[in-house]
Amino acid sequence: MELRKTSLYSTIDMVPQMEHYAGTLPCEQAKSRPSLEALRKTFEVRNMTSDERISNMPDGENEESQGPSEESPVRFGWIYGVKIPCMMNIWGVTLFLQLTWITSQAGIVLTVIIILMSVTVTTATALSISAIATNGRVVSGGTYFMISRSLGPELGASIGLIFSFANALSVALNTVGFAQVVCDLMQSFNVHMVDYTNDMRIVGVITVTALLGISLAGMEWETKAQILFFLVLMVSFANYFVGTIIPHSVEKQGRGVFGYRSDIFIENLTPNWRGPTGSFFAQFSIFFPAVTGILYGANITGDLKDPSSAIPKGTLMAIFWTTLSYIMVAVTSGACVVRDASGNTSDIMTGNSTDGCVGLACKYGWNFTQCTESQSCQYGLANNVQVMAELSGFYYLITAGVFAASLSSALGYLVSAPKIFQCLCKDNIYPYIGVFAKGYGKNDEPLRAYLLTYFIAIAFILIAELNTISAIISNFFLCSFGLINISCFHAAITNSPGWRPSFPYYNKWIALYGAVVCVVLMFFFTWWTALITFGVIAVLFGYIIYKKPKINWGSSVQASSYNVALSYSMSLTGVEDHVKNFRPQCLVMTGPPNQRPALVDFVGAFTKNASLMICGDIMMVNQSVKWLNKRKACSFYTQFTANTLREGVRYLLQASGLGKLKPNTLVLGFKSNWRESSPETLLMEYFKQRKIRRKINTCIRVFIVENEQDIEERRNEMINLMKRFRIKVNDVIVMTDSEKSPQTKNMDRFLDSVAPFRLHDEQQEGVSVQELRQKDPWKISDKEFESERKVRLNEIIRKNSQHTALVLPPKTWETDRYVTTDLPHSLFLLITFITILNVLLVLVYAL
Repeated sequence: MELRKTSLYSTIDMVPQMEHYAGTLPCEQAKSRPSLEALRKTFEVRNMTSDERISNMPDGENEESQGPSEESPVRFGWIYGVKIPCMMNIWGVTLFLQLTWITSQAGIVLTVIIILMSVTVTTATALSISAIATNGRVVSGGTYFMISRSLGPELGASIGLIFSFANALSVALNTVGFAQVVCDLMQSFNVHMVDYTNDMRIVGVITVTALLGISLAGMEWETKAQILFFLVLMVSFANYFVGTIIPHSVEKQGRGVFGYRSDIFIENLTPNWRGPTGSFFAQFSIFFPAVTGILYGANITGDLKDPSSAIPKGTLMAIFWTTLSYIMVAVTSGACVVRDASGNTSDIMTGNSTDGCVGLACKYGWNFTQCTESQSCQYGLANNVQVMAELSGFYYLITAGVFAASLSSALGYLVSAPKIFQCLCKDNIYPYIGVFAKGYGKNDEPLRAYLLTYFIAIAFILIAELNTISAIISNFFLCSFGLINISCFHAAITNSPGWRPSFPYYNKWIALYGAVVCVVLMFFFTWWTALITFGVIAVLFGYIIYKKPKINWGSSVQASSYNVALSYSMSLTGVEDHVKNFRPQCLVMTGPPNQRPALVDFVGAFTKNASLMICGDIMMVNQSVKWLNKRKACSFYTQFTANTLREGVRYLLQASGLGKLKPNTLVLGFKSNWRESSPETLLMEYFKQRKIRRKINTCIRVFIVENEQDIEERRNEMINLMKRFRIKVNDVIVMTDSEKSPQTKNMDRFLDSVAPFRLHDEQQEGVSVQELRQKDPWKISDKEFESERKVRLNEIIRKNSQHTALVLPPKTWETDRYVTTDLPHSLFLLITFITILNVLLVLVYAL
């Protein structure tokens, strides 16, 4: 450790260093604070010669050989870590295999509405995710970590299991989509292994096994695979849009592809519901899993360089571009392809007569009447899932795009599910799952959780039905999205002190909207699946309530409990007593309760859980609230009788409050005429003339002490530290003259002014400091008196901050001694007063 002070026992506060704040470091290994003994040894080593240092090293070691013992883990930025993987997860099988079919059912207009409604939910959720990600450090575990640390372990652990399961099902969904395309391709070449359904199962199992191998190789290989898939997908997109504008062959026209036609576009604007899934919400439930990939970045936060920056940028950019692509595909396919076509070139009309011909294709010389009326058409927008391939310039490039999209999404979910489940297992909330918490390698890869996800995916691949799996996944993801939005709304509405996201576009009402829409959509999609989902959550929730794990994450539920208790306590102050509502509220003078158990048990027998009982020692209390009510101050008034102010404050701090509603900050006014007053009355007068402003959006300057060689380095470190604490600092000023001696005139004036407040114990022989303190407890001893430091500090403050509203020096007064505090603690005190109390405290330094 680098020592910046020449004196080992210097009392000047050390400037805070970033590595000492573990919660603020996104990826690095936090360093522990060195002990005093370690500092002494470091100081000794710094004064050794090079030969002495080498002689004290173990055999075989030297300074140059000492380096990191293992390779650092791989971390990713917002493009490769969030944006591209999120886009690839959103561009799944739904884009290539189901979107054109949804367009034929719902029509272009309702399909665009379905896309925008889905994006509304995901955007609200993305804003909530961004707010959580910028509110502090989010480690591995992503969505589960966010919900559990916001709403507590009860809901967090419950949804953690369900969300992990939903990600495992998404692996199956995208793998089945890939297998379906492969089997269609095999069928076109008249190749099969068993039959169509079993071929899908075989291909699906082989595929997910290969994806497992890539996942086990590590995040670096998974990211390389995602980039490869992304490039293939871009080529596939270009191939599709080029194909919509080039002329189409007779074979393609026989399959319903005619290019851009206004008649086709107008015909496909309106819905044409068919089959058991022929309804708006049924199509909505089939499409919605396509947009659930927004959580990929949040699910791998442990592998990102800077999650608080990467998640908002990457997620929102991914939503924008994928939404645009989905709308463009829906509109272009609906403008180029008719709903029904036979695929038979013999259905071309040779003459000009259209008698008996039914359908829009008759205008373009094709008669699909027979297959349309018998509902046996195998091609067209409503019957062929390979419409994008038929419409493209080169058929098999779309097939490659389907492969890339489905495999990329399956790989992404195969990585996400184990990492979420690993974080849940590490918290040790549910029994018998701790075995899956173990990680391996530099990235702490959850290999056991990978295998569990693999077997779950195989079980649902055997179903081999896309629409069935989609309906189940939709409810699970909607439930997760809803709880993420509730987490943000609840944290904001309860005014939790720990809720200070730096993301500027978050709004609590948008989060509430997202939560409500998610719950409504769950029941509109499949009400019985929604009931099952909530039933499972209720069972898991009840188990945790019963188990009562010893976990304290500082959730917004705890903040809400405080708000509710404070609100109801305040409301009781205005309620007059009535005989009907009388409850014994007992102050039981037990002394230490364990010394009078019979008295405690006797009073507890009639107070039980319905009345107040306080066990305590000697207390004298009286109260009045009239003046506070007139001033509209949300406060309790307590009057305490004591011999001196010092004694009264000491007792009042111990006696005030109820349970957790106890004061933790003492605020005293500074007496303006302290020079003319007697020492005994110095703390008796509070602010009487000053008007405190309740609202202030204040400029903060930070002064730090450093030597001349490291000015710019330490200034940049402090700026970065303030950004990490989400504190807006106007300027950071490095002072290099703090050790300078104060001016003589200022020193003399200070000594004269504080003379009445000193014990002068060194000048009185035979009398101890304790004896002198019994008479004048506010006075300080000669040993405690640091005149030069105080005067120099005063000079600095008067020079740089004479007109500042609030100054927080590196030392604070606490009872009868000085206590050194770190500068960030003082800054946190400032932010607490500004944001919670909304009161500006004016401290006047009139030395």
